[in-house]
Amino acid sequence: MQKKAFGLETRETLVGLSFILPNFIGFAVFILAPVLFSFYLSVNSWDGFRPMEFVGLDNFVQIFKDRVFKRAMVNTLQFSVFTIVFTLVASLALAMMLNQKLKGIAIFRSAIFFPYVASIVAVAVVWNMLFQKDYGPINAFLRFLGMVNPPGWTASTKYALPAVIIVVIWKNMGYYMVIYLAALQGIPPELHEAAMIDGASAIDRFRHVTLPMLTPTTFFTVMMLTINSFKVFDLIYAMTEGGPGQATTLIVNYIYNQAFVSWNYGKASAASMVLFALVATVTIIQFRMEKKWVSYM
Repeated sequence: MQKKAFGLETRETLVGLSFILPNFIGFAVFILAPVLFSFYLSVNSWDGFRPMEFVGLDNFVQIFKDRVFKRAMVNTLQFSVFTIVFTLVASLALAMMLNQKLKGIAIFRSAIFFPYVASIVAVAVVWNMLFQKDYGPINAFLRFLGMVNPPGWTASTKYALPAVIIVVIWKNMGYYMVIYLAALQGIPPELHEAAMIDGASAIDRFRHVTLPMLTPTTFFTVMMLTINSFKVFDLIYAMTEGGPGQATTLIVNYIYNQAFVSWNYGKASAASMVLFALVATVTIIQFRMEKKWVSYM
């Protein structure tokens, strides 16, 4: 009996490992190994051709002295804060509006979700046309409203980053709207009915019933938005390539330029380690604040 039990337990363990192993191999080859190699590169100087040269922390010293990297840090923080806040608000507002049992409401939900699955290149091309300074529909509308000198948007160092932020919010809010919509439909209607019987207004019900029930969803949404905001590259590259100047250069754009334009893999890896530390720090802070957040709500 002990042999049979041992054999059964071993087989179950092997079956479980057989399911986990392919994913673990993929993780080790395509994620873990490159990350460890990046750590190694961050303390070396290498252009991809000549032998590596150990330089210690010199790569980190150089990037923190680099004016472009400092600008990329500021741009990244501004980009992250605005995209997180406004995407969160927009997605929740849309979910509240579309959480109705109306005929044809699924069409509106699908239309708002569609930008999330649309091609990045197509989105960038269309929005660049909309933001065109002289003939774009957006500036034409602003002139119609009476603005004599509308912004240059992606051609302006002042308005390029806000233009990119607008597009990122527009593209992502449909996805998080679906998440909030599922959470809203999971709230027991009895809670709202009890609040109405007690005389609570719509604002009070939203503040004291809806928001507390959405706390886990909001935490998840903030986490995902935070992580994703630090690694946006494709849309910015397709729209502005980090320009004009360094107006829309984020840390990921800086890493790309150092690695594949300047062929300085050491500085690129050092910048990626800074980005890794930044994301890890923000994530740890958010997890530690989760309990306080839940108790406050």
